[in-house]
Amino acid sequence: MSIAAIVILLYLVFFAAYGIYLNRRNGSASDWAIGGGTLGVAMLAAGIAGTRIGGAGTYGVAGDVISEGIGHLWYSVNSFAALFLVGLFFAIPYRRLRLSSIGEVFDQRYGSRRCQWLTSLCVQAEYLVVNIIEPYVVGTIVAGVTGWPFPLCVAIGGFVIISFTVTGGLKGTAITNIVHCAVIILGLAVVGVISMNDAGGWSAIAAQADAALATAGKDPVRWWSFVGIGWATIIALFISATIHTPAVSVYANYASSAAKQEYLIKGFFWAGVVSALMPLVAGFIGILTMAHYGAQSGLSGYLNIAQLAIDTGPILGGIALAAVLAAVISSGAPMLLGSATMFVNDWIPGSKYYDSDKKLRAYKLVSILYGIVAALVAWLGNISSVLQLLLLGFAMVVPPAIAIAFVFYWKKTTEAAAFWGMLTGFVGGLGMWLLNSLYSGAANANVGGFAQSWYELTQYLGEWRDPSFLTLLLPMIVIPIVSILWPNADSDAAPSEEFYGKLGRIQRNFDWA
Repeated sequence: MSIAAIVILLYLVFFAAYGIYLNRRNGSASDWAIGGGTLGVAMLAAGIAGTRIGGAGTYGVAGDVISEGIGHLWYSVNSFAALFLVGLFFAIPYRRLRLSSIGEVFDQRYGSRRCQWLTSLCVQAEYLVVNIIEPYVVGTIVAGVTGWPFPLCVAIGGFVIISFTVTGGLKGTAITNIVHCAVIILGLAVVGVISMNDAGGWSAIAAQADAALATAGKDPVRWWSFVGIGWATIIALFISATIHTPAVSVYANYASSAAKQEYLIKGFFWAGVVSALMPLVAGFIGILTMAHYGAQSGLSGYLNIAQLAIDTGPILGGIALAAVLAAVISSGAPMLLGSATMFVNDWIPGSKYYDSDKKLRAYKLVSILYGIVAALVAWLGNISSVLQLLLLGFAMVVPPAIAIAFVFYWKKTTEAAAFWGMLTGFVGGLGMWLLNSLYSGAANANVGGFAQSWYELTQYLGEWRDPSFLTLLLPMIVIPIVSILWPNADSDAAPSEEFYGKLGRIQRNFDWA
């Protein structure tokens, strides 16, 4: 076995064992789900940043830079904007409401189970994508370095993520993410600098990249432009990667985990700064990889990124790849935890009456089952673009994010408006994605009927056919219209004063009414 493979496996074993060590600190459901409300600014920032530095922020950005260009570095801007947005406008309300699941907003405001369930469905769509991607990326790296069978490597990735989540809890991910974030960014940056210097400097890399693009028949000017992927794609990327973020349930967990309310805006701000650095480093690695090995896309590109790290030296390469695996774990573990807390709190009606021990057992059991199913799907799946798949999951979370913003900052928002706004946005976006997947290919150009009509429509729309536009616009239109035409019923208004009393001054300062 190579030195790089040994370094990677030792890294995985260490963090799995550390999670077991941390398990003794999780004596209650609160300890496991929100860290007992004890996190300081550093742990809060690192834990939150880790949720963004995963397969998408590393291999996802690097792989799409290889195949489409440096315009995908916009993911860096979106990562900062997303977390700072939550810190400014949502984290304090989440903490004041003491949420363990984002759908509880609607339960506390309206006593609405249907809005809570629908929110959970939207968010779980993203979580399922994340929980599939992370063991897939682990399997890809470990298989590429060790030569072991891919299913075995996916199983290893799934085991590490599941075991760390079940034993470490939210505080465990926050503690380890302090190390992860530093190692990930510094490790890959060092790999990039050494690889660039070995090739003769940046000018040599740029020349090699241009030659690789010419060989692949791609336009170098467009590839090197920050707007080369098109403004429609950039806007869609912003909608998917930024606007969805307030409804990502794990951020409600982190908001409740802070030792003091004053830590929240600082914690989310610094989390945004850290999470913005990783896509820049990953994009740099993507440029180097394309220059060295060509403009391949998909799985071959991801394997070449692993090879680039190893070519810098077995030990350094092993550390760099172990850092990428740590990034995957740092994202996968909180998301799996969020999936479990959402499932228990949103889909098991009697869970609000569970005692602490019973709820903790339920959280852990759901984490294990959910993680196993996701790993099986990762083994069977064929993922060509990590980032694009994740952005689809992000888009499905935009409708509840819009609904929650209306509920917090416009008292006239009704339960029916929130429900129908979310439903139309989710169904519209998902339907758009399905139709694009089925009929936007060139094979439908001359087949006639609906398939050809849809193909022609997508050709006219171009990148504006992205599902994220519908997931944003439909709830933005439906929620105010339904609220105005069918104003608050008594059942909507009854819990209003108690709910907004909990939110306090932050809500009143932004009250549109």
